[in-house]
Amino acid sequence: MRKIREVLRLKAEARLSDREIAAAIGSARSTVQECLRRARAAGIAWPLPPECDEEALAAHLYPHAPTPARYPTPDFATVHAELARKGVTRMLLWQEYRARHPDGCQYSAFCRDYDAWRGRQDPVMRFEHAPGDKLFVDYAGLTMSIVDRASGEVQTAQIFVAALGASSFTYLEATLTQTVADWLGAHVRAFEYFGGVTQVIVIDNLRSGVARACRYEPDLNPSYQDFAAHYGVAVLPSRVRKPRDKAKVEVAVQGIERWILAPLRHCTFFSLAELNAALWAALERYNDRPLSREDGTRRSRYLELDRPALKPLPAQRFQYATWKKAKVHLDYHVEVERRYYSVPYRLIGKTVDLRLTRHMVEVFYRGQPVATHLRQDGPRRFNTDPAHRPERHRAVIELNHERLLERAEAIGPATATVLREQVHRRTHPDEALRTSLGILRLAHDFSTGALEQACTHAVELRTYSYRAIRALIVAPPAPAPESSPTPAHDNVRGARYFT
Repeated sequence: MRKIREVLRLKAEARLSDREIAAAIGSARSTVQECLRRARAAGIAWPLPPECDEEALAAHLYPHAPTPARYPTPDFATVHAELARKGVTRMLLWQEYRARHPDGCQYSAFCRDYDAWRGRQDPVMRFEHAPGDKLFVDYAGLTMSIVDRASGEVQTAQIFVAALGASSFTYLEATLTQTVADWLGAHVRAFEYFGGVTQVIVIDNLRSGVARACRYEPDLNPSYQDFAAHYGVAVLPSRVRKPRDKAKVEVAVQGIERWILAPLRHCTFFSLAELNAALWAALERYNDRPLSREDGTRRSRYLELDRPALKPLPAQRFQYATWKKAKVHLDYHVEVERRYYSVPYRLIGKTVDLRLTRHMVEVFYRGQPVATHLRQDGPRRFNTDPAHRPERHRAVIELNHERLLERAEAIGPATATVLREQVHRRTHPDEALRTSLGILRLAHDFSTGALEQACTHAVELRTYSYRAIRALIVAPPAPAPESSPTPAHDNVRGARYFT
């Protein structure tokens, strides 16, 4: 259109010949003549009206003549909806179309036109990823086999893939399962491979990452939430059945499958470590491959873009923990693998959250920590913090002769002597606990002075029971009368007479 406007201008203002105009714009004379003929036929003259832009000029000079349809056009909206149903194929829909329109298109044209229609309905958005912003993770569709050298048993290994958004720098690792432990362990090693942490992780909706999928508020797995909090990253689950939300890792998976997994398909691996060693060696070559549409390699772009923008790794490596719910028993303990850990007794009957690491058991109630214990592996089954017991239970547990004797000595030596005699006169020391408690209780019922005086009499009388001491307090013995000296007489025989 720019050249056509120049042809009209030169013809009207400069009054050049057709040959001169063709030389000026670098076109054939016949092209200039055809352009002027179409302008006369459309009634267009220079200068063009202001509303006549390039699109309007093209419409006037080259009006579109609709071509007659060679065959009835299929209803591709209906075709698209039908393909979403299980068991429905393009071939089946084409056969139904030909049954209705015998003069319809062939199968290849049916598929071509449908793909063109779908492309117009769902245009692709191209994202620009900021350096160090997003990490895309997923598992590859292909798996690798590990053979047990002794038994010959074949085990399938899953392939974890992670790709940075800006540089497409890629990490992969083989894991035996897709469970939470393997999933999080692969994340930790991926961050360590990249040498830093991104702002966001974009994941698929697998169960190890998302407990409940939702378009608007997905629920993350609690262990994955711990991981995200430890590294200070946000987790964005992609929409269900929307692979374009994580197109970066989908392309990375495709490249990994083509350039790493497929070349290793004939190799035999006898351990997970052996498989990962081969994968990581191939990964270095993959990241150093020149990019087809951009300059440099994934590694060079990573060093230029992502590496400077990544957040530093935390000082401590993430420690994997599992979460479970438990109900507090009547003895204010919760059970973990047939071992019991105490919680505050006020939570009896409540449901608490347990965070279990290799060495610790942490108990949370309504998001707040309420107890922490070292995880027990030996024969000990109960791990009880005395602070978790009710006061009356602590009083019973802490009851012993040493504590009672300290209280008795504070009252007086006679009271302490009575308590020692209680222990010595019993078959088992614990039999004296209740009696000793009763004797000390008398200091509260009466007074410490009265108890000490009664115990002094009890020691003289060699009676140490609770009833005797109480009787001595209620009815203390009368003081003995003072005795007069015996007069000297020949008939009075002293004690020496009988020895």
